[in-house]
Amino acid sequence: MTVWLRTAHTADLAPAELDGVRSLLTDAFDGDLGEEDWEHALGGMHVLAHDESGLAAHGSVVMRRVRHRERWLRVGYVEAVGVRRDVRRTGLGGRVMAELERIVDRAYDAGMLSASDEGALLYRARGWRLWSGRIFGLGPEGVVRLAEEEGCTFVRPALAGPLDPAHELVFDWRDGDVL
Repeated sequence: MTVWLRTAHTADLAPAELDGVRSLLTDAFDGDLGEEDWEHALGGMHVLAHDESGLAAHGSVVMRRVRHRERWLRVGYVEAVGVRRDVRRTGLGGRVMAELERIVDRAYDAGMLSASDEGALLYRARGWRLWSGRIFGLGPEGVVRLAEEEGCTFVRPALAGPLDPAHELVFDWRDGDVL
């Protein structure tokens, strides 16, 4: 199977390409891709893997602000990693993640993502670490605990160095799922 990767900002993807990505993700997530989930994947860098049959895999990284200790970090937040059903378990998810990690490592203080149980296997195998500390969101009504996100949030320290789970992560707010 011949596969080629394309890395592009959302602004550089044609409407038809974005429609194709959304269709792939809707299928990859068994129809569980809401409007806010889709919006979370936009506005950053996308990695698209194509094969002879078309779009085979996708992932994106968008900037988030996360406070850790007394510092607000620029975090490359990984979103919308999905692989077409007929080419799952062939290494495409890893290839997409390798390019996303390159972007995170060179452009952000740290990388973070929220994973399903199935996705967690890929991220753990690639060296991402499950965050063992507390997680909060800075919302319209102040700082609120996001206990449901604890146990599924992974981190990849980059420029910021190691993160200390004795100190919480406070994420910027966004509509829908904060993480």
